[in-house]
Amino acid sequence: QVQLVESGGGLVQPGGSLRLSCAASGMIFRINNMGWYRQAPGKERELVAAITRGGTTNYADPVKGRFTISRDNAKNTVYLQMNSLKPEDTAVYYCNAAISLLSEPLRPVNYWGQGTQVTVSS
Repeated sequence: QVQLVESGGGLVQPGGSLRLSCAASGMIFRINNMGWYRQAPGKERELVAAITRGGTTNYADPVKGRFTISRDNAKNTVYLQMNSLKPEDTAVYYCNAAISLLSEPLRPVNYWGQGTQVTVSS
């Protein structure tokens, strides 16, 4: 009923930039919090950044000052601008969103994207 489709990953050199996008589609009534998580090989999935519907943001300490999360509510899309990338940022990045459907407008459910690979290497 809902799909989150991510794009924008790839290979970049240290110090470079990438912009991830995640578009939600389906029978959506409302999208509340949206966020980006990442999972490196052998590690647990961790929060990178989150944003409320009103635009309040929250960042993990390792990415503060380098990454910027934003959203376009009209397009049901969340973005992650990643600057000054480091090798330790290498991971699969996942989009997450709390979405309530037209059929159940008062019951938001967490949805995940399929993940996009970000590799930072020279």
